[in-house]
Amino acid sequence: LLDSKGVEYTEYSIDGDDEARANMSKRAGGRRTLPQIFIGKSYHVGGCDDLYSLEGEGELDDLLGI
Repeated sequence: LLDSKGVEYTEYSIDGDDEARANMSKRAGGRRTLPQIFIGKSYHVGGCDDLYSLEGEGELDDLLGI
């Protein structure tokens, strides 16, 4: 979805990195499933289903600034 919108993003691989996974979980309100999607430094979208929900509700483009 982000690729189709031409949005640049950074993907982090945290498999096998317990410290990185703990930090991600803290930022994600305790969620531990992957992926967890963030916009900017502080907005937590959630997972892929949450991203598509925002798109369906017409809110994603505003959040992305496009």
